Amino acid sequence: MNAYPGNKPTVPLQRSSVSDENLIEKLSGVPPKPGVYLMKDAGGEVIYVGKAKNLKKRLAAYFTRPGQLDTKTGVLVNKISTYETILTGTEKEALILESSLIKRYKPRYNIDLKDDKRYPSLRLDITSPYPNLVIVRKIVKNGALYFGPFASARAVRETLKIIQKTFKLRKCKTRAFKNRSRPCLNYQMGACLAPCCLKVDEQIYNEVVKEVILFLKGRTPELIQKIKAEMVSAAKVQDYERAAILRDKIFFLEKTLEKQVAVTTDFKDRDILAFARSPELSLITLLSVRGGFLLGTRHFSFKETMSTDGEMIGAFIRQYYEKAHVVPQEILVPIDLEDTVLLEAYLKRVKAKSIRILWSRRGVKANLLKIAVQNAQNELKNLIASAVAEEDLLTRLQKRLKMGSIPKRIECFDNSNISATAPVSSMVVFENGKAKKSSYRRYKIKTVSVQNDYAYLAEIIGRRYGKGEESKPYPDLLMVDGGKGQLNIAVSVLRGLHLENEFEIIGIAKRDEKKGEVEDKIYKPGRANPISFGREQDLRLFFERIRDEAHRFAISFHRMRRTKTAMRSVLDSVPGIGVKRKKALLKHFGSIKKIRAATLDELTALPGMNRKAAEAVKSKLTG
Repeated sequence: MNAYPGNKPTVPLQRSSVSDENLIEKLSGVPPKPGVYLMKDAGGEVIYVGKAKNLKKRLAAYFTRPGQLDTKTGVLVNKISTYETILTGTEKEALILESSLIKRYKPRYNIDLKDDKRYPSLRLDITSPYPNLVIVRKIVKNGALYFGPFASARAVRETLKIIQKTFKLRKCKTRAFKNRSRPCLNYQMGACLAPCCLKVDEQIYNEVVKEVILFLKGRTPELIQKIKAEMVSAAKVQDYERAAILRDKIFFLEKTLEKQVAVTTDFKDRDILAFARSPELSLITLLSVRGGFLLGTRHFSFKETMSTDGEMIGAFIRQYYEKAHVVPQEILVPIDLEDTVLLEAYLKRVKAKSIRILWSRRGVKANLLKIAVQNAQNELKNLIASAVAEEDLLTRLQKRLKMGSIPKRIECFDNSNISATAPVSSMVVFENGKAKKSSYRRYKIKTVSVQNDYAYLAEIIGRRYGKGEESKPYPDLLMVDGGKGQLNIAVSVLRGLHLENEFEIIGIAKRDEKKGEVEDKIYKPGRANPISFGREQDLRLFFERIRDEAHRFAISFHRMRRTKTAMRSVLDSVPGIGVKRKKALLKHFGSIKKIRAATLDELTALPGMNRKAAEAVKSKLTG
């Protein structure tokens, strides 16, 4: 390798001159050699990173043959003000350097796979004596096995439900497992071996773990054959009770297998990639085939990219499989990639095993690609239709509220407290009709000591929008939960900040059933009556959905604060219990309820505790 980002390159670095020079003229200084190019906008920001076997030829495709570019790519190319090139010794080095530079600069128009933390996976910690399955959203290199990511929380819960019914893995969480004094109901029902309380042979438990791994890897037919052999062996020695249990397990697994779609007869593991593109979106679809059965489909969409079809697929393969913890034997791709050999070498280096990347025009593999393409095209059509529907809804909202612009960003506030105990407020954000959870905010009420919803709202509105430029981006529409009173408070605060003309404000009030009202009401400043939505009731329901989300978010925060306050106040008043002992108690037992239920011996046995401190805790909590 001849060049790395962050280190001084040992190869020539071709830098473009000032941005007003003709980009085409600069091509004369670019050699026809392998390397990486960095496109920059007028502000000097790197907006695209690419690699090429022949830099001169690749850059010429952008600037000397604009007529061959599609309309969208042409628009993006027009944003390029200058570029840099870094030469490498080989195309393989260019591939590695390109990946490093993309991670470093995160260019706007490159394919960027977001972290899979929003997708749930199943974790099996095989480093512990009696591992169990846990749903997680973050994958850590800690020796545990991970299965997924699953397309949705529902899919992972259904899979976990099947496993818990079929296999006798422990169901309890690790904390409960360590502290349980007698077996739970799962043991009584024959669904768990109860290693929490009983002496269970680790070898027997590990056999269950191996079966679960086979199931999660899509090896259900292989697992069924294994269990059938065990059933026959049990029957031969007249252990009919065990044989019956194994028979029932086989029946359940076969029922599960019936729901899966068999797509090949060679029982290989494959991923099939396909893409679909439109002026609005680019989309990649991944079909996972394990043991010949189609296990699932995932879609990845990208709004803006300068990548060609081949570059898009290649970038996806590098980014996705670099982090994937399960990689199949084969990856089928929808087009003949120029970089197939390079990509295979890259995957072998990062995954320490050989993986084939194939393109096929006939036979079973070609049919699999057709299925993937159909799925990609259908998903793209649905995404475009959804985007059109959302834009239509927001356009109608603009007209109904008589706004000057489409309300692309909507912010909504709600308060939560019980008798002024741990009062909080929440802000949720909807962009283009969808919740944007990364922009949600939680607020603790700081300046109001008595219960006063108006004062709570005034404080939070001031804190959210009273920081000048730091408060941006502003919403197009601000919603407050409440009627005219809350709306007037919000208007008054914004007027004091000289922001009353920056965005629109509305209030949403619950219907008064005592007065015979059947709908929630939407108020605008300076208007006595609520807004009438006529036949466009979906607009009102949209506002209710935003309000309900703000309410849910506020309540969850309030509950969390109350729980922490309760724990802190009870233990802080116990003589001899300081920060370390309090932390140890809560970490070991998990709750005040469990601390109260613990015996004196259990409390005394805790590291850092003694008999006197344990008696003080017991006296305080049970007195």
